[in-house]
Amino acid sequence: MIFSERLKALRKERGYTQKQTAEGASLTEQQYQKYEYGSKPAYDNLLALADYFDVSIDYLVGRTDNAQSHR
Repeated sequence: MIFSERLKALRKERGYTQKQTAEGASLTEQQYQKYEYGSKPAYDNLLALADYFDVSIDYLVGRTDNAQSHR
């Protein structure tokens, strides 16, 4: 799934742990782990992750390859 792959890649590019990412996006660590393993997030959580990584939602879900298309 593109979403989980991009999420994991963004986290690793920045050198964050799953726990750091979850806290930064105001999620539980368990919620975040589920997203990396393929679960689909609720809309509010998707927004939180896009904001945390400063990328577009379209990038996270694979609708564009341009991470900065929201600018």
